[in-house]
Amino acid sequence: MKIVLTIILSLMTQSIMAQLEPVKSGAYKWADHPVKTGELRESRSILEGVSPHLEYLEIHATTQFPGAEASTAHANKDIEECIIVKEGLMKVTLEGEEHILGAGGVFLLMPKQIHSLQNVGDSNLTYYVMRYKSKKKMDIERGIASGGSLVLNADSLTFKPSSKGGGRAYFDRPTAMCERFEMHVTQLNRKGPSHEPHTHVETEIILMISGDTEMTIDGKEYKGAAGDFYLMNSQSLHGIRNVKEEPCSYFAFKWN
Repeated sequence: MKIVLTIILSLMTQSIMAQLEPVKSGAYKWADHPVKTGELRESRSILEGVSPHLEYLEIHATTQFPGAEASTAHANKDIEECIIVKEGLMKVTLEGEEHILGAGGVFLLMPKQIHSLQNVGDSNLTYYVMRYKSKKKMDIERGIASGGSLVLNADSLTFKPSSKGGGRAYFDRPTAMCERFEMHVTQLNRKGPSHEPHTHVETEIILMISGDTEMTIDGKEYKGAAGDFYLMNSQSLHGIRNVKEEPCSYFAFKWN
């Protein structure tokens, strides 16, 4: 019976993926995503579709209120995840080993690993979940050779100053699903662009942490503040800028 159920669920997932539309470049606003409430938690569905290098890409945000039970421990058969803590204190249990992540913490999760997430703080825990599956064959051995799953706190990473502000490098490596996945945080201390508009083969997301920005994507103008993000598909011409003299900061992550 379990084998039959697994086959049915697999066929249903394949059918859903076959009907998905390409994700669109542009701005995704935190306030625009409908909230679904549950027992001591709520969720926001942000996007779901396909992208130039991924046959499946889904992003949502979850908030666990204080006292909420941990998410059910499970492993993803053929899905990789990147989880970013927006606020609060998260306990990550990965293959029986516990880790604590604060705001700005990142959990890069390979497929086939048992994990659960729990709010262990006195305030709300909110985190983004990016789930994805490559168009190319999953390569577990490549992911293991590159370091396997990662649990990274922002304060464990070195902040490197620059003429415009500075940043923290999280990782730049292959994974089980990506030939390259790179993530960093940028801080801009005053008004102006981070860099000149440019293109690259990777699809990229800019996730706002603080401040106010504007982004040009293929000639269109967008605005973003804390909680919002920009998505630029492969080869999209894009450039971000701080619109105030006050600092802004954001995650930048890209993959192919």
